[in-house]
Amino acid sequence: MNKYLLSICLMLALGFVACEESGSSTVVNSETVIENAEAMAPVANKAVISTIIDSIASPRRQLYGTMDNVVLTINYGSPAMKGRQVWGELVPFDEIWRTGANEATSFEVADDVMIGDQKLRAGKYGLFTIPGENDWTLIFNSVSDQWGAYQYDESKDVLRTKVVPVATETASETMEFEVDGDNVVILWDKLAVPFSVTRAK
Repeated sequence: MNKYLLSICLMLALGFVACEESGSSTVVNSETVIENAEAMAPVANKAVISTIIDSIASPRRQLYGTMDNVVLTINYGSPAMKGRQVWGELVPFDEIWRTGANEATSFEVADDVMIGDQKLRAGKYGLFTIPGENDWTLIFNSVSDQWGAYQYDESKDVLRTKVVPVATETASETMEFEVDGDNVVILWDKLAVPFSVTRAK
């Protein structure tokens, strides 16, 4: 478990440095994060979400956990509905989306994984989506560090796959990621968008 605690501490340290340089405040309950990390069985599909920067309209958050014994990190901006129509308006259909707010969402895995039936090698990627009314295109791009989707280059895509959104009974005010069994799930408004992540054989 020491390697997991070391990763958590490094993540927190980097978060503090990044926020200090930008002049933003940081709110991270390190005791809670480490306590939850200690309780996280290495073979279980569990995750801890921490807020890295909360002084902006769409707080920067990070999901850290395991999927099929593979360490997973998702860093994303968490926008809020604020009474707005999300799907088809705030987030247009059939257009590339950063899958969050501000900087593009990053998706990092420590080992090779399967996204559905396609292999994604260990590394850090930009996670983009193209939301549709009936299905979404999930995109992993080799450029993980970019602002929004303004410089998005399709030629840098390493994996694309179709996923199907699912309507939910209750609305999520903010856009979040969660781990649910073998799936990572994008949640916002009354919509959940799951995609499976398993260790590559």
